[in-house]
Amino acid sequence: MPHVAVRVIREEHAALSAMLRSILLLLEQSRRQKALRDLEHALLGFEMLGEPRRAAFEFAATRYVQFYLAHMALEETEILPMAERTLSPQDWAILDDAFAGNRDPLTGHAPERDYRALFTRIAGIVPAPIGLG
Repeated sequence: MPHVAVRVIREEHAALSAMLRSILLLLEQSRRQKALRDLEHALLGFEMLGEPRRAAFEFAATRYVQFYLAHMALEETEILPMAERTLSPQDWAILDDAFAGNRDPLTGHAPERDYRALFTRIAGIVPAPIGLG
């Protein structure tokens, strides 16, 4: 049976570690939002000025897609395996309850009412086989 002091220290370390990692995640989110903001500005420039701004938009879009794919790869290769190794059945029950309501239209679910028209418009514009256009 572990000593109370050791258990308390480990719990404190886990809490501090989570807080410190959250700071890093917030910094990453801030950086990502700037990448996203750059993409928004490049798209606006392309929409307003056309071909002279195409290269800047394509560069920003490519950079954003590469960042997001790397982010998802990190989740798949590092974060999720760590979670599977360390979380308790009770932790998973809480997570499963929280995620059970996710209904992403890109995974086969009907879009929520508020987003149905937007999803239909996007699906109509995007070329097949991804969309209907």
